[in-house]
Amino acid sequence: METKDTAGEVRILQPLPGRTAGEPPAFDLRLARLLRLIGVEVAPGPDYQSSARWEVHKAVAGRSELPEEYFEALVEAAVHDPNPSFNRRFVEPALLAFGQRRVRLALLGYLRTGTNPERAGAARAWYWTALSVGDGRNGAAADEGASVRDTWYETALREFVANEDLDVRRCILPGLPLVPRAYPKELHALVESAVAIARLHPDEYIRHRAEIQVGL
Repeated sequence: METKDTAGEVRILQPLPGRTAGEPPAFDLRLARLLRLIGVEVAPGPDYQSSARWEVHKAVAGRSELPEEYFEALVEAAVHDPNPSFNRRFVEPALLAFGQRRVRLALLGYLRTGTNPERAGAARAWYWTALSVGDGRNGAAADEGASVRDTWYETALREFVANEDLDVRRCILPGLPLVPRAYPKELHALVESAVAIARLHPDEYIRHRAEIQVGL
């Protein structure tokens, strides 16, 4: 991915690295729950996750109305999906059917109280909640105010500074503004701490992101 810094120089963003520790059983359980809801079976095997994602996509994509029990199942699958691109297949239908605010509040809950893998997964899924997916029944295309977004930024900032888990920091950082103007004055010192942590971090990806984001 390309971006431009404040001087107009094009820089290449490194892709988000894979998890340092996977949790396939947790994700497979969420996929199995979704498959039960849509009434489809997928045979176990090396392509199980890809096949299951596709079956879910075929069943729910583009539907502005879904049964209530689909909400938690879609969000859980998005959070536990180890792939930061394919998790979009769970986020998009949740946005369309249940609305941006509700999806973002659910992800915020994971960021606040989840396990470290869930916090990292929530941050990966949050990226896709900025999508405009049409005028769904519950207003999926419009952000119902900036309060949830601003609360996410503050919570993510505090988590990045306080939580030393590598996956959590890697996943939070791409969606975390690293400029004081994005926060109220009382958080400016915390922003400085986050920048210092990122710039001096032993992980190359985190240092690279800091170099790009501080200049944006």
